Amino acid sequence: MEQNNHKDARFIRNFSIIAHIDHGKSTLADRFLERGGLVFSPTQGQLLDNMKIERERGITVRSHPVTLIIKASDDNTYQFNLIDTPGHVDFNYEVSRSLKACEGTVLLVDATQGVEAQTIANTYLALDNNLVIIPVINKIDVKDADIEGSQEEIQEILGFNSNEILKISAKNGEGVAELIDEIVLRIPPPEGDENAPLRGLIFDSHFDTYKGVVVYVRIKDGSIRPHQKIMLMSQGKEFEVEEVGIFKLKMESQNELTAGEVGYFTAIIRDPLDVKTGDTVTEVENPSKEPIPGFRKNIPMVFAGIFPLNTNEFDNLKKSLEKLHLNDPAFTFEPESSDALGFGFRCGFSGLLHIEITIERLKLEFGQEILATVPNVEYEVVLKDSKTIIIDNPGKFPEENSILEVREPIVEASIMTPPEFIGNIMELLNSRRATYKEMVYPESKRTIIKFEVPLAEIITDFFDKLKSVTKGYGTLDYELRGFKKAEIVKVDVLINKNPVDALSFMSHKNNATEVGRRILEKMRKVIPRQMFEVSLQAAVGNKIIAKERVVPYRKDVLAKCYGGDVTRKRKLLEKQKEGKKRMKQIGEVSIPQEAFFSILSMRHDNNG
Repeated sequence: MEQNNHKDARFIRNFSIIAHIDHGKSTLADRFLERGGLVFSPTQGQLLDNMKIERERGITVRSHPVTLIIKASDDNTYQFNLIDTPGHVDFNYEVSRSLKACEGTVLLVDATQGVEAQTIANTYLALDNNLVIIPVINKIDVKDADIEGSQEEIQEILGFNSNEILKISAKNGEGVAELIDEIVLRIPPPEGDENAPLRGLIFDSHFDTYKGVVVYVRIKDGSIRPHQKIMLMSQGKEFEVEEVGIFKLKMESQNELTAGEVGYFTAIIRDPLDVKTGDTVTEVENPSKEPIPGFRKNIPMVFAGIFPLNTNEFDNLKKSLEKLHLNDPAFTFEPESSDALGFGFRCGFSGLLHIEITIERLKLEFGQEILATVPNVEYEVVLKDSKTIIIDNPGKFPEENSILEVREPIVEASIMTPPEFIGNIMELLNSRRATYKEMVYPESKRTIIKFEVPLAEIITDFFDKLKSVTKGYGTLDYELRGFKKAEIVKVDVLINKNPVDALSFMSHKNNATEVGRRILEKMRKVIPRQMFEVSLQAAVGNKIIAKERVVPYRKDVLAKCYGGDVTRKRKLLEKQKEGKKRMKQIGEVSIPQEAFFSILSMRHDNNG
């Protein structure tokens, strides 16, 4: 008998697709959309990656829910609520909040790449959430696909049986019908009481100019409908629901959402900061006693200053950051000021790719012209009066004589690589102050190297270097483990003996001179020449550790001297020297954007 009442929880399946970056999850999502009757042009492709930056880079940045009505081979029609997830290590938080809205997940493994570091991390994330996992080998149609090898890895590394593993081609649709049947069979329908008080998990949101904040919600108990009075439990704020609905290719309004369903609601919420991802929505008249438990809070790991190029744009930048935070709660911000750059914001990120994506989104989506300072990590500083402070901005680093010790963040990391690149990787790790822990050989073609490393050493170019020394085969996953004592110093960059706060940075004592020298070399090339000499210095406290100079333009004051007494020539040169000294005292050096960008994009060999 065909089931048409998709509101019946028995015929609902909530699931996500998790995978390492570029293993084909967005392509598989497109096949589901086709099966659900959402027709689109084949040239459009990767429909859930609808942000311009996602299409340009070929990655998924944030979760995209979609509701599909699909008929399975048992002749019943099911409501599939699919939530797409990112694959890069920097977006681990995005994955965790998507999984909270599901009962199961499809774990996708590329047959040409095999199991990678992020595949393992995402598997553990799904297991932590007690989800049913369906392992799937993708790209079986590709010429150099190693289907048997991938299957062995899934069995040995992830612990699945061979009869649990499906084989598909997301590109041409082979095996997708069988996968749909397995989702119906293996992933349980959602549990929840339709007659209980409303309890809904907020797992995402975005800002709409006309509707205010559009809140993405998974209803656990009860139901939500227009004109209902609701409360966001973390802050106790109350609103009246204007509209509820589900996600197709666009938002489609419904009469209500009931227990087990995934959709959205609007309630004229104008302040983006009112909505917290992971919060529980309930009703005002008959509230739920307990919020939905177990949603972890994201902790930023990398920090940078973001400033408007035009100081009059400060308020517009603030509004853009608020809207960005709404659908990217892993991103945090608070106001700060800089002598060199004026008023801006100190922002927290999950990693360096997250910084790049955020900056590009601010430019592409919000039209902001901004400048970002060099990224740094958070340090614990123990003062001589036994007080411990957290420093995420080099400008706030206390005086050296007041510091007892500095502790830097340490991550536990694992690199998965073919064995032939172990030597290259060990060299890279030695250059980054890493502590080797162990090496695991899950199977002959794959090695996992486990190590501890200061976070500061891997936030800039470590990922690029790893890809380079392993010819693209090495993959990285890491997790913050705590803080350890280290010899960390603040390096000031001085222009004509004046410190420029926006260019200062933190570094390990052993690497400070080398990094300072590299920065000054870059700055010498981008700061325009003046009529006077510009001195560039890097200093730790009162000690100058590196120097460069921007040579001045020189007027030939001896051009009119044809022979004659040498003392006359000397007098003219001394006069010129005095004039340049006076000019230097009153002349100001304008620092072009490129000087800041050159430091932000600094690619170095020895230090992070």
